[in-house]
Amino acid sequence: MEIADQRVVYIHYILTDDSGETLDRSEKESPLAYLHGAGNIIPGLEKALSGRSRGDKLAVTITPEDGYGVRDDALVQQVPRRLFNGIPDLQVGMQLRADSDHGPRVVTVTKILGDMVTIDANHSLAGQTLHFDVEIADVRAATEEEMVHGHVHGAGGHHH
Repeated sequence: MEIADQRVVYIHYILTDDSGETLDRSEKESPLAYLHGAGNIIPGLEKALSGRSRGDKLAVTITPEDGYGVRDDALVQQVPRRLFNGIPDLQVGMQLRADSDHGPRVVTVTKILGDMVTIDANHSLAGQTLHFDVEIADVRAATEEEMVHGHVHGAGGHHH
């Protein structure tokens, strides 16, 4: 069965950056499961997997535009520390959920200097070229429930 919209795809992958450092990988016994065409994975990888079949192996390079986007300096802000009063042990590297004009976003604390905190709403991989080595472990038709919910259920997927 070929990979196409409304199909559940199971992949093993290794993700590296331009220097060859491993950023992420699937677990050997647990391939990543996603619903093709539902925006569950980055657009460039989804496009590269379209039309492929079980057993196919490929190396894919994804530009920032087709990955997690280019870095946007407007998403880096300095805000008063008092906005974090409910977090007594605020530290650099913490990821927090913040409400924005575009809905909820994850922000990362990148600097704390006196009464000011710098937060960054860019994805941690924004601006990076990504290199995937992928093996397609399986492809199956999505269930009606998976199509309605927009994600995979069961092994490797979401549990309700």
